[in-house]
Amino acid sequence: MSESTLQDVRELRSALGLFATGVTIVTATGPDGVRVGVTANAFTSVSLQPPLVLVGLSRKLRSLPDFGASDHFAVHVLAEDHGPLAWRFAATGGDKWEGVEYLWGENGSPTFADMAAVFECRKYAVHAAGDHDLYIGEVLRFSMDPTRRPLIFHGGRMTGLAAAEDEIS
Repeated sequence: MSESTLQDVRELRSALGLFATGVTIVTATGPDGVRVGVTANAFTSVSLQPPLVLVGLSRKLRSLPDFGASDHFAVHVLAEDHGPLAWRFAATGGDKWEGVEYLWGENGSPTFADMAAVFECRKYAVHAAGDHDLYIGEVLRFSMDPTRRPLIFHGGRMTGLAAAEDEIS
């Protein structure tokens, strides 16, 4: 096992990347109806009563002001065949929405069909935390398809659950 100093951000990122996580896309509608979306793997359940989830968004996001101006957002838990969609929404620049089918959620956030799960949320709180803002959302609606296997992020790569199980074991 090797040790690194905390000043080596790349090494720290690599070490954190050894923790396998799910992959989400967070969407919202900013002022003037601007659709925004970003891939995020910092997502967790916070509470069941009330139903709260948390997603971390980088303060470097150009779309962060649009997320901040919106009262609602949606979190999409991606399935293992959504790798290309995840990379599309992880990229900076370009039109992420070109050719992507979506519906308008009940509270105005764009939502995607065929996800493992979708959580439509009302912004409950936002907390500054280092180089990220932590958005806590009250889940107003959700849908799920328990037959869908999740997309996993591990070691800087996105993969399906079966492949991740093989790599981890």
